[in-house]
Amino acid sequence: MEKNYVQIDPRDNVIVAITNLEKGLSAKIGKQKVVLKEDIKQKHKFALNDFEVDDEIFMYGLLIGKAIQPIKAGSAITIFNLKHSSAEYSIKNKNYNWVAPDISKFDGRTFDGYHRADGKVGTANFWLVIPLTFCENRNLDVIEAALSEKLGYETARDFAVNTDALIDQYKAGATLDEIFNTPIIYTKEEISKNRLFPNLDGIKFLKHDGGCGGTRQDAEVLCKLLAGYITNPNVAGATILSLGCQNAQVEMMQKALNNFDPNFKKPVYILEQQKIDSERKLIEEAVKRTFLGLIEANKIVRKPAPLSKLVLGLECGGSDGFSGISANPALGYCSDLLVALGGSPVLTEFPELNGVEQEIINRCETKVSARKFYKIMRAYSAAAAAVGSGFESNPSPGNIKDGLITDAMKSAGAAKKGGTSPIVDVLDYTEQVKKQGLNLLCTPGNDVESTTGLAGSGCNITVFTTGLGTPTGNPITPVLKLSSNTDLYNRMNDIIDINAGTVISGEDSIESVGEKILEYIIAVASGKVSSKAMDQGNNDFIPWKRGVSL
Repeated sequence: MEKNYVQIDPRDNVIVAITNLEKGLSAKIGKQKVVLKEDIKQKHKFALNDFEVDDEIFMYGLLIGKAIQPIKAGSAITIFNLKHSSAEYSIKNKNYNWVAPDISKFDGRTFDGYHRADGKVGTANFWLVIPLTFCENRNLDVIEAALSEKLGYETARDFAVNTDALIDQYKAGATLDEIFNTPIIYTKEEISKNRLFPNLDGIKFLKHDGGCGGTRQDAEVLCKLLAGYITNPNVAGATILSLGCQNAQVEMMQKALNNFDPNFKKPVYILEQQKIDSERKLIEEAVKRTFLGLIEANKIVRKPAPLSKLVLGLECGGSDGFSGISANPALGYCSDLLVALGGSPVLTEFPELNGVEQEIINRCETKVSARKFYKIMRAYSAAAAAVGSGFESNPSPGNIKDGLITDAMKSAGAAKKGGTSPIVDVLDYTEQVKKQGLNLLCTPGNDVESTTGLAGSGCNITVFTTGLGTPTGNPITPVLKLSSNTDLYNRMNDIIDINAGTVISGEDSIESVGEKILEYIIAVASGKVSSKAMDQGNNDFIPWKRGVSL
């Protein structure tokens, strides 16, 4: 940014502080001058005009709140003088004309991915072990202990402990000093070198607390979500453990698989404990069948694929006052590039589209999609209000502390991740991405529930913008963290992949950072670079039970 404050849109009557601003500063916005009445913290906002009670306040050119007390020009906008308010919206959408960005730098480019029988292409190659009910989680622990580290897939940390070395020394009669000085720590790189199956990226164990109890709808949604993971192009096959009596029945899972892919051909081994003589035999068969599946999965190798095969999840979490002016619009430009290249970005977190509904409806290519979005948003909003926690409750304490005062303000910035391209489809939770172009997917704003949903609907890679920092990852889909500010990128570099803070400092444009993001996506999708979340073993998996979650 050229100045230490910025008006994002000419219609805005609040201004964003790029740096800490001192009382008495004379700020010039267009032809207007404003003298600050108080110190303004970095990322926070100050009033461009005088406001009376109930006056509307705009940011990003959108209504983001109303004054709840008189505010003088140059005063800070806070939770004490502003309340959430968002614009009304209707089903009547306007004609929308989109100008695609220049894709000459990427035209004809490819990534090296895993080609599946259904025509999809994975950015990774995983085998899944899945319980249909939480009763089987303990058995998953046993199978994981038997397979992961022995095959070179220890991913919970960036190192492993080789206790066998100490045992060997003891059996050989070594002294206490010799035993103590024996090296027993192996780095993840050293473990990977010993992988028996070099073309398989890992075995992922999707433990959860569902499948029984709850509602029948919860069980059905869980089966659809798990089927979405199995049919995700980043997955080669799966081993499924069923107890037998749970709500999430095997037939329910098989029906979901057939609905998602009528010609489903991936190897899937289903074991039902109540039909097997003992737990020991269940685990023995599960380990053996999984091992055989790994042998087949290892036969698949990376081959070039067009960028149109990328299905990109668009996610944000731990947002700050810079997210909507650096990381999110930069990711939005990357999204537009991918759409122009034939790819499929997926915008999610419906509570964080509150206030931009009309813009979304106007961008829908069909009235069917517009009506579906309208219906889902109305129902979601009503459900939240019914339990006394409307969309206005969405901003977290961290959001508010770093300048995101209302949900509409947060949403206006969050929606920038979706760029400007037309919306080709609107998907409810667990529905699969089928159309090329920008898709909307209904998920809550909860980071892990949302990233879990993105992978379950077919995303083969995700970019996650953050201003405060978060370690969130996903078991099967690489999650790339994009920081909104350089301080975060430097401070938490162990979990942050890309920096958009150079937009704030003026070193880069939104467009140039958007291109850098796409380059990074291509490198990760090709297996040349690993995401920090995968390196750290952040295999976060939380199914949404369709209750109210903001």
